[in-house]
Amino acid sequence: MLGGNVPGVLKYGHPGSFSIPWAVSPRLSAVLKKVFPPSHLGPTPDFLVRKGYVASYDRRLRHPAWTAEHLTLSSLGKSRAGGSNSDAPKGDRGKSDFVEDPAIPTPFRARLQDYFRSGYDRGHMVPAADAKSSQEAMNETFLLTNIAPQVGDGFNRHYWAYLEDWCRRQTSVFSDVYVFTVPLYLPKQEADGKWRTTYEVIGSPPNVAVPTHFAKVVLGARPSSPSTPSIQELSIGAFVLPNAPIPDETPLTNFAVPVDSVERAAGLTLFSDAVKQGSKNICQTSKCEVIIRRFDDANRQSQKRISAPSGRV
Repeated sequence: MLGGNVPGVLKYGHPGSFSIPWAVSPRLSAVLKKVFPPSHLGPTPDFLVRKGYVASYDRRLRHPAWTAEHLTLSSLGKSRAGGSNSDAPKGDRGKSDFVEDPAIPTPFRARLQDYFRSGYDRGHMVPAADAKSSQEAMNETFLLTNIAPQVGDGFNRHYWAYLEDWCRRQTSVFSDVYVFTVPLYLPKQEADGKWRTTYEVIGSPPNVAVPTHFAKVVLGARPSSPSTPSIQELSIGAFVLPNAPIPDETPLTNFAVPVDSVERAAGLTLFSDAVKQGSKNICQTSKCEVIIRRFDDANRQSQKRISAPSGRV
């Protein structure tokens, strides 16, 4: 799935488990085994493979460290002509409920009650709309290991949803679209000139950290020409949005950043240097504009486009 025929893209694979070297000495080994039973150690973070995505869950922050998905027209149940594929199975969002993830040990799970009256939405990292291939795939997007606290009005229900829709629309431009979603904790310069990172923690007791920002990193791949389908043309874009209300009229390109900056902030290597150096700016090969759909406001026009000059970074 993820990675496909594009070299240098993060591949599915288990990062490995942490283990204590019990054989340091027979006497110390006996003590350590009583204090630190191996079955209780991890892995930390937890690597989760789902029907429609993979994720790494951070037990300390109690939300995903990152999620990754591979989108195509087929995976979204669409055809190249622009219509829907009637033969594709459909997941029904109305049949899905938010649930705690039994794959995570109970002490480290995000819990439903953590979000209760917190003032934050349960924000999908992998959107439910990306997982319509089956009801099981849809349900897995509602596991709390795919959720992070997001500001609701103006962000999760609006601009963030517009960005999610933009990612799906890239499947009409590229044959393969790889989407990475990364919660971030970014510093802010304060009055004394020093940079600090502060964030809220919700729950009772406080369990779930609230990211200051969220990143979407998108790689689009398509054949460079009909005569050379095996040679891929690659385009990359990275966008970092504050976890705060964003006006609808804000151009998407205002949030464009180099991929390297997301990787440094998150401690991830998403793409090889060869992929990054051989890729075009996605805002030059596609339109970096969001489509506003304010279904919650009957007085607003159903759709309007927000655009910016192509190629701005």
